[in-house]
Formats: sequence, structure tokens, C-alpha cells
Amino acid sequence: MDEPTKYFEIQLPSRLGSEKIAMETAADLARSMGFDEERIEYLKMAVAEACINAMEHGNKLDETLPVGVILSMSPNSLEVRVVDTGPGPQGRAAAPDIDRKMHEQEQARGMGMFLIESLVDEAEWGSTPRDGSYARMVIRLKPAKD
Repeated sequence: MDEPTKYFEIQLPSRLGSEKIAMETAADLARSMGFDEERIEYLKMAVAEACINAMEHGNKLDETLPVGVILSMSPNSLEVRVVDTGPGPQGRAAAPDIDRKMHEQEQARGMGMFLIESLVDEAEWGSTPRDGSYARMVIRLKPAKD
């Protein structure tokens, strides 16, 4: 019989810097599950980026609006859902042109979704009228074979 999924939920103020709480919570859970340190670092970067996006874009840095972080542990993966009050991404941005960004031909910002997708095994974004928008990330204990 499979071990039941365990859930943890935290609420953060939309204040830059509070993403560190979510990063460390996710890292502690991943460590307890047996993730290797490299994958934990990837997870921390993805969670931080998702939280900062939620604070800046979703909640417009309004500290009275919370960012919810729901962590769901299963035997072989950790899912992190970051929720804010905004409408969610409007369409899908093109992949960033790193060379143009490095040569300051494009704004340095705007790489969050691309970065998250490159760090975790699954990533999706969505929204519901009642609950606001979310970023959902899944990182597996062992990466899928190429």
C-alpha cells in the first residue's frame, strides 16, 4: 500500500525576502525525503522564483495579500503550488534570448517561467476566478532518464 501524501501549507506576506521561508521549508522537506543536494538547490531556486513572481506580478507587492505555498510530499516526488490573488499569466511568453539579454539588447528580467521550467520536472501555471493564480512545480526524487 502506498504511503499517503503529506501536505504542508504556509502563508507569506507579499514582501520580498519572505520567499526564503518557502525555499527553506521546501529544502528541509526534500532533504527529509532523500533528495540529493543538487536537486534541492534547483528546487530552492524554482520556489524562490515562483514566490517572487507571485508577490510582484500577482499581488503587486501588496503586503496585505498573502502568497500561499502548498507542499505535497509523495513517496517519489515533491509538489509545490504557489498561489496569489492575481489573474495569472496572460498567454505564453516566448523563450528568452539569452544572448540578446547578455548584450543588453533585451531587458534582463522576464526569465522566471523559463528558469522554473528548466529546474523542475513539471511546471504549469493557471488560474481560477475564485482562487486566483498559481504556479505548480513537481520535482522527482530521481530525475527521469533522457
